[in-house]
Amino acid sequence: MSNYSSPQLLHQTPLFRQSVSSPSPSPSPSLPLLLQRCSTINQFKQVHAHAIKLGLHHDQPTAAKLLRFCSLSPTGDPAYAALLLLRSLHQPDVFMFNTVIRSLCLSPSPSDAFALYISMLVAGVPPNSFTFPFLLKSCSRIRASHEGQQLHAHILKLGLVDDLFVRSTLVNMYAQSGLLDDASQVFVKGSEREPVSRTALIRGYAGAGRLDDARRLFDESTLRDVVSWNAMIAGYAQGGRFDEALALFSDMIDAEVEPNESTMVSVLSACANSSSMDLGRWVHSWIDQHGLEPNLRLINALIDMYLKCGDLETGRKLFDELSHRDRISWNIMIGGYNHNGRYKEALELFREMQRSNVQPNDVTLLSILPSCAYLGALDLGRWIHAYIDKNLSNCDNVSLFTSLIDMYTKCGNVEIAAQIFHKLGSRRSLASWNAMISGLAMHGRASEAQELFTRMLDEGIKPDDITFIGILAACSHTGMVDEGWRYFNSMSNRFGISPKIQHYGCMIDLLGRAALFDDAKALIENMTVKADGALWGSLLGSCCVHGNLGLAEDAARHLLELEPDNPGVYMLLSNTYARAGWWDDVARIRTKLKDRGMKKTPGCSLIEVDSVVHEFLVYDKRHPRCDEIYDMVDEIDRHLEMAGHVPDTSEVVFDMDEEGKADMLRYHSERLAIAFGFISTKPEATIRIVKNLRVCGNCHSATKLISKIFNREIIARDRNRFHHFKDGSCSCNDYW
Repeated sequence: MSNYSSPQLLHQTPLFRQSVSSPSPSPSPSLPLLLQRCSTINQFKQVHAHAIKLGLHHDQPTAAKLLRFCSLSPTGDPAYAALLLLRSLHQPDVFMFNTVIRSLCLSPSPSDAFALYISMLVAGVPPNSFTFPFLLKSCSRIRASHEGQQLHAHILKLGLVDDLFVRSTLVNMYAQSGLLDDASQVFVKGSEREPVSRTALIRGYAGAGRLDDARRLFDESTLRDVVSWNAMIAGYAQGGRFDEALALFSDMIDAEVEPNESTMVSVLSACANSSSMDLGRWVHSWIDQHGLEPNLRLINALIDMYLKCGDLETGRKLFDELSHRDRISWNIMIGGYNHNGRYKEALELFREMQRSNVQPNDVTLLSILPSCAYLGALDLGRWIHAYIDKNLSNCDNVSLFTSLIDMYTKCGNVEIAAQIFHKLGSRRSLASWNAMISGLAMHGRASEAQELFTRMLDEGIKPDDITFIGILAACSHTGMVDEGWRYFNSMSNRFGISPKIQHYGCMIDLLGRAALFDDAKALIENMTVKADGALWGSLLGSCCVHGNLGLAEDAARHLLELEPDNPGVYMLLSNTYARAGWWDDVARIRTKLKDRGMKKTPGCSLIEVDSVVHEFLVYDKRHPRCDEIYDMVDEIDRHLEMAGHVPDTSEVVFDMDEEGKADMLRYHSERLAIAFGFISTKPEATIRIVKNLRVCGNCHSATKLISKIFNREIIARDRNRFHHFKDGSCSCNDYW
């Protein structure tokens, strides 16, 4: 016992000084009194040493008190209690072993309970019905199914399987370990009216996604407690069966079973994912009316529900009112803003999270990376990549690296995306392959996308419908009609994938861009699904580019039947008329647009400089450096004129003179963004912009020339694809 504190030092501590100085007829304070005054494990060790000095450590009642305190007290130490049991006690009984096993079960190292159980058997102390529930709980905590099966054998050998508590914890252990068939066998051998065992099995089935089995057990039960209701509702919510979760919650209310916090969290999750705003608000009011403690977990669930249902104002209000925000709170807010297309606000929230010294995790980064991708915020995306390498180097979340691939491709850096993709190696998921193929397609690198598709098949990865959207888009962006037909036909013939509307849309886009309108019409007539607005919009866009007025009007008619309030239809048709010089029809369409109170989507270009995203509209004068930007635009225009550039005014849809049309083209949003990039970055820096609409022909030809005059690489992402402008040419080869 030399490891314990020296007895000579005991009276120098406040614990013993107080005891000795108080009037007492006995020469030393009583052991219960000393234990009562212990507030740390070191003080307990001093008491233990004191007991040894007085020769009380061999006294069984005294030893039992020491053991019980060390095991069960909040200031105790389960590992020390085990040493005390094995090294200091003579002939410890089953009660003492059970006490320490229980303590170890609840400790940070529940597996230590198994070692003590073995020592118990070696010491010849037979376990009883109170021993196994704690051991089985240890198995449940660490998913130790093998040890659980060994304990089950001991339980059978000792004839303890009929004990209600033992059987219910055995069922729960198997259920939590995923061994549901074993759990079911144990359950059916017991009483069919055991609510604890039944609830454990229901929770196991629900947690494993075997919801129909769980519901069968639930419906057969005549004793349903709130735990079994919660298990079923949570199972439905997590399994994507939101309507059933909400219907069961309604049944729970009708059955007059009082919901608790766990119930409401699951119900709010179902409301959030099924956009059931009305029920979500009812749940919120129910919580307020019934005085349910609005803790952080519950408020986070409310915020998530409001954001996913589109009520950002209420969700933000709840968030702002929080006195303490955990990482989950921030993740919910960032993800919610992302979900609603509020990407700039999502980035600002992420920066605010950093200023609050809350460290992001993989969930945070998965939420913010799509915002970086949409806005072209490459600087922030690179920072996130560096953060992952430094702080999450052992992260096995493949989705995170797939999201990085997506971000880099959408921010214009395919090379880094490819490096991440290749580094993943055998960990690559189907989503990783799809992200890389789609990224190459977006940049017009069709041959590389095809090579990757072939390699994917060679490695035994079966493509899905998303894979084919990517490879068909690659064909569309490069005019590879024959290859597109080959991939399209192979979907059903080779891979058994029925084409969806998105695949037909890709083919219509491919054929329309190639001006194969008869083939496009034939494909539409033979489609196995009904054409949607995106498909007709793609055809209308192609008709606009190639000036096919007859088919454009037909496509517009179909599109307006599906989307009567879509101003883009009128604008495309108006542009088609303008290209043909039919100004009366242009005026008619514009009047109809105005009469309906609809406005066209304004052209918008984004550029990131020093990790800040700047937004520009046509003729935009809101920027603080507006004068410098417009001076740079004029400078660019002078150089273009000197190089012989003649503005292409055919796409200007207003009936005005050529000078007025040229002036409109000069101040398009991408021209302003490029000018800002020139005055804000080093002369050798690449300019990266993101545009929400298709780049017009004039800006495309002008940007090619600008890249050569100013010796700058300009990477532009429009609504359809990427354009890499360098040395007077574009990666799209003027096919977009």
